Amino acid sequence: MKHPLLSNLKYLLLYGIFWIFVTFGNAMIMWNSYNTPFGLALVFSLVNFTLYAALGLSIWYVVQYNTPENYSIWSLLLIHLLVATILNFIWVYASSVVVKMLVPELADYTVSSTWSNFFSGYLLYAMFVLFYMVIVYYQNFKEKVTRESELKSLVKEAELHALKSQINPHFLFNSLNSISSLTMSDPAKAQEMVINLSNLMRYSLKHDQSEKVPFGEEFQNNQLYMAIEKVRFGSKLQPVFDVDEKCYDAFIPNMLLQPIYENAIKYGVYEATSPVDIITVAICKDGMLKISVENSYDPNAVAKKGEGIGLRNIRDRLQIIFGNPLLLKVEDNKNTFKVTLTIPQN
Repeated sequence: MKHPLLSNLKYLLLYGIFWIFVTFGNAMIMWNSYNTPFGLALVFSLVNFTLYAALGLSIWYVVQYNTPENYSIWSLLLIHLLVATILNFIWVYASSVVVKMLVPELADYTVSSTWSNFFSGYLLYAMFVLFYMVIVYYQNFKEKVTRESELKSLVKEAELHALKSQINPHFLFNSLNSISSLTMSDPAKAQEMVINLSNLMRYSLKHDQSEKVPFGEEFQNNQLYMAIEKVRFGSKLQPVFDVDEKCYDAFIPNMLLQPIYENAIKYGVYEATSPVDIITVAICKDGMLKISVENSYDPNAVAKKGEGIGLRNIRDRLQIIFGNPLLLKVEDNKNTFKVTLTIPQN
């Protein structure tokens, strides 16, 4: 850990200003209480406190390398007592020599004030120790908070990547099955689906799972996904989009909508015998992007299995990114299924 004063010019200037005030304060006391001429009192104070200010910088290293984690309280007290005594001897001797050289008139006052200087030196040392200890603990606290933040970030990233590893193979498996079924019956459609799938997977790999992208970009990507599934299901799948153009500039975590469409197709279109509308509505209001995806389904043809991996995945991502899994709302109205996402924009 660097010296908090020597490594920061601003703090060093504040340190110097503090000692200037102390010097003038002590000079005023000598002038008022001891009738010492102000000029002589100022020189005496300037010499004394300039020397101690310089010596006080070294106390930082004593505090830094002698902590309660390394020594017992009694050992620390003994170490600081010895260091304070040595510094006091140096300070009192050096200041008396310099004062006698600069102001011979104060030679007697210097001798008579030796013991009071010693006492003042111990008080100043204690103040320095407390000051530096506060800095040490503050720096340690900041480092601890930073480490915890970095750890949480790494955990969050790991969780998001785990969720990504669930989504992509799941979707790819279904898409490859669709392509396989079209290869023999309609090679042209199979080729179209392969191209669209390639573009869709390129988009998926382009962004990190925690990254937010413009809704317009995400919406275009999901239109591509629906086009892939349209090749597969034909007229049975009828995508309907009602999107406010103002929402295109809003932001949404990427690949968040695809599992919703996947879920709608799996439980709404798969077993249907008539066309199924998958209706997407997006509005922006009060700093929120609200997206709803609704589809009809045959309750007699679909076994109720609760939330699939896709919706659970979305809920988990909302918890990790926004800290609120309730931003996903699911409504099952017996013959229609509606999923609503509310994405904060601030």
